[in-house]
Amino acid sequence: MKKMIKAIRGATTAENTAESIISSAKELLEEIFAANQLKTEHIISILFTCTKDLNAAYPAVAAREMGITRASLMCVAEMDVADSLSKCMRVQVLAEMDTRQDQMRHIYLKEATALRPDLIK
Repeated sequence: MKKMIKAIRGATTAENTAESIISSAKELLEEIFAANQLKTEHIISILFTCTKDLNAAYPAVAAREMGITRASLMCVAEMDVADSLSKCMRVQVLAEMDTRQDQMRHIYLKEATALRPDLIK
């Protein structure tokens, strides 16, 4: 199968401290990498979003600490939707892989499991 760009989603929650945001982002990325057999060289870009109550650090710091230094990283504010999950960090990883899109495993951790109960086993 030819390598193509795949999108992998995930989310987690954190406390609003630099340590919590970075460690939660790292945990989420490590789970995504393990579940999808990703390698650093597969990564094209990673987009992080955070709710407005997570502003103590950029989650992309975690990716850089993991050695992801050549991929594009971006951190943006999540839409502020009434009654949505607070202290939530979402991620979209774009990677070049030969795995089919329907084989990608999206990872939701901590309170973010409520966002996609259909994906939780």
